[in-house]
Amino acid sequence: MEASGEGTARPITFVGEPVLHRPCETVTRFDDDLATLVADMFASMYAAEGVGLAANQIGIGLRVFVYDCPDETEEYRKGVVVNPTLVMPGPDEEHLDDYDEGCLSVPGQRASLARPDRAVVHGFDVTGAPVTVEGTGLLARCLQHETDHPEGRLYIDRLPAERREQVLAAYEQERDQAAVAG
Repeated sequence: MEASGEGTARPITFVGEPVLHRPCETVTRFDDDLATLVADMFASMYAAEGVGLAANQIGIGLRVFVYDCPDETEEYRKGVVVNPTLVMPGPDEEHLDDYDEGCLSVPGQRASLARPDRAVVHGFDVTGAPVTVEGTGLLARCLQHETDHPEGRLYIDRLPAERREQVLAAYEQERDQAAVAG
């Protein structure tokens, strides 16, 4: 079950904000406040033209993410996962997919990052009912990426140190240029 209502787009939180870099709190109440948050998360994700969004990306330190993302067959899958737990394929089943990954919290930047091409996430929907989401292709990457966020981890934290610094420097330069031009 998904949250009803249109939701209100909230500003995206950018790299450097503490809420993005620390583990989030477990959701314990599945109530109207959570449903409103989820609706706002979908609205925020769509406004920012993303395929996934975690609560800490709009400044809320809770273990929740939403997604509307295609799998390897290009079929879009949409949902919410509260208190996500990621299950990765075993070493003999793992096939890495190298892809230029980006993040709404590090706008304008992308970097090649190898991730398994399959992923499974267990958690709960907005009402507290158990959910399991299995993903392939881009959806697998999205599930892994969004499950990292509640752990206080961004995709750039998985990059080699030198590449991470390049991405951050490019982000800061674009941000500073936009501030001067703005």
